[in-house]
Amino acid sequence: MSTSANRNSVPRRIAMTPGARRALDAASRLFYEHGIHAVGVDRIAAEAGVTKKTLYDRFGSKEQIVVEYLTGRDERWRAFLDERLAAAPPAPAEHVLTVFDASRAWAEANGARGCSMINAHAEIDDPRHPAYAVITAQKAWMLELFTSLAREVLAPGEATASETADRLARTLMLLHEGALVAHGLGVFPDAFGLARDQAREVLDTYA
Repeated sequence: MSTSANRNSVPRRIAMTPGARRALDAASRLFYEHGIHAVGVDRIAAEAGVTKKTLYDRFGSKEQIVVEYLTGRDERWRAFLDERLAAAPPAPAEHVLTVFDASRAWAEANGARGCSMINAHAEIDDPRHPAYAVITAQKAWMLELFTSLAREVLAPGEATASETADRLARTLMLLHEGALVAHGLGVFPDAFGLARDQAREVLDTYA
C-alpha cells in the first residue's frame, strides 16, 4: 500500500540552492533539538555559514524555513513508511503493525526528542501561521492512513460500515500518537513496542 497519495495540503515550497540547503539542514537540526521559538535566524545563518541576507533572500521569512523543515521531515517519514509497507507481509493486520514498527525504527534513528509535529504544535497554535496547516495535515493524513488500513482489516460487510472502520482507525491512531508522546518524554522504555502489542489485541477483537 502506498502512502504517497491523498495529501491533505500542499504548502508553498521554494527552490533549494546549495546555500539554502545548508541553511535548511542547520535549521532542521536546531529546531528539532532546541525548539522553533528558541532558534533565531542569526543562529541558523551562523551554523550554516551563510548571511542573514542570503537566508531572507531565499526563504523570505523564518516562518517559511519552519514550513520547509516540517514538510521535509514529513516527506522523509512518508518515504520511509512507504518502503516498510511495501516490504510488509500481505496480511492486512500486518500492515497496521508495520506502521508501529516503522515508527519505532524512525524514532530510534531520527526522533530522540519525539514527534516533530507534536513538538511544533506545542509552539505553533495559531492557524494563521503557515506551518500550522503542515502540522494538522500530517496528523489528518495519519488518521486517513489508519482508516484505510482498518477497512482492509475488517470483513467485507463490516468494511462498508464507516463507523466501524472509523472507530478502529481512531483507536489505532490514539495508540500510535500516545507512543510518540511517551517516547519523546521518555516515560517508559519501548513505548512503541507496548503500543504495537495493544494494537494487535485490538485487531484480534475485530478479526
